Amino acid sequence: MSLQTRHYIVGVVGAATIAGLGWLAFRTEPVSVDIAELARGPMLVTVNADGETRIRDVFEVSAPISGTARRAPVEVGDPVTQGETVVAVVEPAAPTLLDTRSREQAQAAVREAEAALRLAEAQFRQTEEELAYAQSQYNRARTLADRGVTAQTQLEDASQILSIRLAAREAARSNVAMSTSALQRSRAALIEPGAAAGTGERCCVTLRAPITGTVLSVDIVSEGPVTAGTPLVSIGRIDDLEIVADLLSVDAVGLKPGDRAIVERWGGADPLEAELRSLEPSARTKVSALGIEEQRVDAIFDISSPPEARQGLGDHYAVYLRIVIWQGEDVLQVPLSALFRRDGGWVVFRDEDGIATLTPVTIGHRNGTAAEVTDGLAPGDRVILHPSDAIADKVPVVERPKN
Repeated sequence: MSLQTRHYIVGVVGAATIAGLGWLAFRTEPVSVDIAELARGPMLVTVNADGETRIRDVFEVSAPISGTARRAPVEVGDPVTQGETVVAVVEPAAPTLLDTRSREQAQAAVREAEAALRLAEAQFRQTEEELAYAQSQYNRARTLADRGVTAQTQLEDASQILSIRLAAREAARSNVAMSTSALQRSRAALIEPGAAAGTGERCCVTLRAPITGTVLSVDIVSEGPVTAGTPLVSIGRIDDLEIVADLLSVDAVGLKPGDRAIVERWGGADPLEAELRSLEPSARTKVSALGIEEQRVDAIFDISSPPEARQGLGDHYAVYLRIVIWQGEDVLQVPLSALFRRDGGWVVFRDEDGIATLTPVTIGHRNGTAAEVTDGLAPGDRVILHPSDAIADKVPVVERPKN
């Protein structure tokens, strides 16, 4: 090999080495990214809210009179039957103790009533005697009138007197009854506490279950004094549940009765179905956990799923609601994590054979995870999720291995 040929080979090898080192120094390493492939499928747009179950109709059993409520014969969770199960017993209030002055006044009232009764009885006996005399006079006048010995006017006078005596006797009898009642009333004021306590069914007011259901709460457990109207027991039907959800007023504006809701996180394996029944007409101000004042409104939902599908769900249980405001069955969707704003529009990075390509897109409905694609992408397109600052148009990318 000649010297010139040897120099040529050395030059070529050196140039190749320098070129390789330069390529290694300036080449762009592919950026590892997460990629999602677009597809069509069902899509829901929902308003999400925390909710709480409650029994639709709760019946409160209250004390009809003031007195002493006996120890509750039922406990929370007990089944009750309408008109049969005794749920509360109220004993009328016992007489109060009398001080010296009140006792003297009550005893004087008794003596006065006794004297009035004796007077009424004496007056009644007097009217009895007067009536007997008037009756005999009438009988004599009638006999004489029948014989023609006396005038007819004398018979009429005797008849009138007899009627007057009869009325007087009835008035005297009523006066005796009134005096007797007054005496009993006066004596009742002297009854000592505990002296009138009765036994058996007649001593107390027995309250029975107004509906067939379950005892929800017992307000008065142990024996104690109550006033008329005091709640004693709450009863309801566990299978007759509804859901109340606390919504932002701006979210409630777009809802209407009949809207579908999906009930999740209630403790069962499968979601439940519900339907919006009504929205409260007035909102209220509520301070959020961040200290922000919000306008909130209660939405009431009927549970559509049958009772056997929600076994174990009870009163005041926490649930999570997804209220459907739009749905589509065949919608091309892109993850929200792939979208970002540029020049006033939405764009994504598509993966085209390992190269990131900036692609404008037009989106429609959105939910918490994806958006409806109306233009710019097609099923099967691969988009980059959570693009970082290292991603730009025409930058090489490689899909990150999935665990």
